Amino acid sequence: AHHLFDGLVHRDPESFTLKPLLATSWRYVDDTTLEFELRRGVTFHDGSPFTAEDVVYTVATVLADPGVSVPSNYAWLAGAEMVDSHRVRLKLKRVFPAALEYVAMVLPIWPRTARETLGAAAFATAPVGAGPYRLATQEGGLRQILLERYDGYYPDSPKGRPAIARLRIEQVADARSEFDALLAGDADWIWNYPAEQGEAIARTANLQALRAESMRVGYLTLDAAGRTGLDNPLTRQKVRQAIFHAIDRSAFVRQVVQGGSRVPEAACYPTQFGCDPAAAVRYDYNPARARALLAEAGYPDGFDTELVTYALPQWAAAIHSSLKAVGIHARITQLPVASAVRTALDGDVPVGQFAWGSYSINDVSAFLPQFFGGGGNDYARDPALAALIAQGGASTNPNERRKFYSQAIRLISEQAYMVPLNTYVTTYGLSRTLAFRPFPDELPRFYLASWR
Repeated sequence: AHHLFDGLVHRDPESFTLKPLLATSWRYVDDTTLEFELRRGVTFHDGSPFTAEDVVYTVATVLADPGVSVPSNYAWLAGAEMVDSHRVRLKLKRVFPAALEYVAMVLPIWPRTARETLGAAAFATAPVGAGPYRLATQEGGLRQILLERYDGYYPDSPKGRPAIARLRIEQVADARSEFDALLAGDADWIWNYPAEQGEAIARTANLQALRAESMRVGYLTLDAAGRTGLDNPLTRQKVRQAIFHAIDRSAFVRQVVQGGSRVPEAACYPTQFGCDPAAAVRYDYNPARARALLAEAGYPDGFDTELVTYALPQWAAAIHSSLKAVGIHARITQLPVASAVRTALDGDVPVGQFAWGSYSINDVSAFLPQFFGGGGNDYARDPALAALIAQGGASTNPNERRKFYSQAIRLISEQAYMVPLNTYVTTYGLSRTLAFRPFPDELPRFYLASWR
């Protein structure tokens, strides 16, 4: 999406500062109105000019049709209105300090005329954007995508003009297939392979293996609210605290995740605005304390439960082993990502081992409300906690926001609603002839890559 489309705002991948993209400038007219001056002379890949009409159309479409968007990404947005052909205003439902982060990361602009002419279904298979690459061909849905450098791309974009003319992106059946393709020279770049394959890649003369921490956080969600049944032992605070003490998270990141992963103390990524690790209660690795807490909660012999996950099997096995050691027998249910997400949203997960990347938005408003704001992923259902998080997102005063978010983080950890396990480390394997740099927001930016 970030190759094919441009949004109004660009976030620098290194400094995370916001820079002009399709908008040359912006200002707050009032607390809930953002006005953008749009760049002139920009054309979409079909040659049509970019104007304020396209912005208004894009916003109206994503708000009206949840089938083409992730609704939670736009819950703060009320609509857009055109001031003139190159000025547009976004209307916010409420004060929302992270608005520009969302505009930069999850609001690509579509051409109104092209999408209306083609129709939504045809546009979905042959999309037109204003980004540095254009779609050349696509086969078998999303199985293979060919992108070509867009020669009409505006020269002063902060993304720059791509050095590589063509990109072929292929979806493969499994991690072994992409690994074999890299070794055979049929692929120049792969990612997210198991850590053990990195050594084989590094030993190959014409290849290089990279690892980089990303903003994605792995965690255990615990059914404190009793959505899976009010007799669920996880509704007891001491049981949830016992789970914290049962897991050697430092050993988990060092021995299982590897590659420079860290244990996040708070339920958020450390660089996100409002993420205050110092506010979180610390739980040491202490199996004896875990067993004592289980006994105090009425479970001296432990209990049976279910661990639902889409994480790597060896990750789930490590958590299963730690819990078993203190008497908690967690049957592992390994599911594809989509099935696991649906199961969680439906309230059918006693213990879930999942991950959240915040759509790479560097603000805790992209993390905390997702899990503690009353939605499908909220297994705490704590009104006091939800109120603190809402207050943190409703102020334009940075210090006020930090205060409320710190209080929320303290409450989450005291109640042991969520166990932050690990930051993710993204693995990359690539040809030594490819100059590619990974960034912490996990987006691979091929428009910044080049051949050596």
